[in-house]
Amino acid sequence: MSAATVVYEERGAVALVTLNRPDALNSFTRQMHRELWAALDVAEANPSVRALVITGAGRGFCAGADLAEFDFKPGPDLVARANPGPVIDEAFNPTARRLQSLRMPTIAAVNGVAAGAGASLAMTCDITIAATGASFIQAFSKIGLIPDAGGSWFLVERLGLARAMALAMTGDKLPAAQAKEWGLIWDVSDDCLGASLALAQRLATMPTKALVATRALLRDAGKHTLDEQLDVERDTQMALGHTHDYIEGVMAFLQKRPAQFKGE
Repeated sequence: MSAATVVYEERGAVALVTLNRPDALNSFTRQMHRELWAALDVAEANPSVRALVITGAGRGFCAGADLAEFDFKPGPDLVARANPGPVIDEAFNPTARRLQSLRMPTIAAVNGVAAGAGASLAMTCDITIAATGASFIQAFSKIGLIPDAGGSWFLVERLGLARAMALAMTGDKLPAAQAKEWGLIWDVSDDCLGASLALAQRLATMPTKALVATRALLRDAGKHTLDEQLDVERDTQMALGHTHDYIEGVMAFLQKRPAQFKGE
C-alpha cells in the first residue's frame, strides 16, 4: 500500500512504514495520522507480519505536528482556532495508543531529527535505533506548550525527573549518542534502518505473543506494587502457557533443536 504521506511495504515478516513528507521533515498532518492508521491496519490484518519498523523519508524522522495546519489567521476566535487540544485528542493520542496496543513489536529507525511529538513517536515504539547524526528535541517550550503524545510520561520513565525536566524546559538538542548513554534509546548505528530491519527480522522469528505481553508487563510495572506485579506475571504466564510457541519453545529446548515459533 502506498499513500501520499505514508508508504507501507512488507519485507518478509516485517512491515516497514515510512513517514513520507520529507520536505516538511515528516511533520504530522491529520491526513498523515489517518494514513499511518491505515498502514497499521494492513500490518495487523496480515498474520505473517510479526514485527514493524517506522522510519522517516529524507533527512528527518519526524518534526512533530505541522504547525501550518493550525489556523493563526488574525481575526475572531483566533484562540479557539489555534487551540492544539483537538488535534492531540483526535490524532496524536490515538496514534500513541494504537502503537502501544499493536499485536507485534515495533522499532523506530530514527534517521534524523525527532522533534516534539516526533520524539514522542519514537519513544512510543518498543525499541529505538537512531542514526549517528540523529537528535531528539523537546521543542514544546519554545512555542509555549508542554511535551505531549506521551512525551511527558516517556521522558520521566526513561531518563528520571532531573534529566526529563531540564530537557523539557530548555528544549535543548539531545544527540543520538547521548540519548543512548542516558537510556532514552536502545542503540545508535550509521545505518539505523538496516540495523532496525535486521532486529525486526530477528524479533519476527520469536514468540510474538510473549514479546507483546512483555511490553505490557514492563510498561505497567510502575503502576503496581511488587506483590501486584507478581500476580500479573503469574496470570500472564498462565495465558502464555496455552500458546503454541510456549509448547514449541520448551520442546525445542528439550530436544536440543532450534524452535520454530509461529507467533501463536
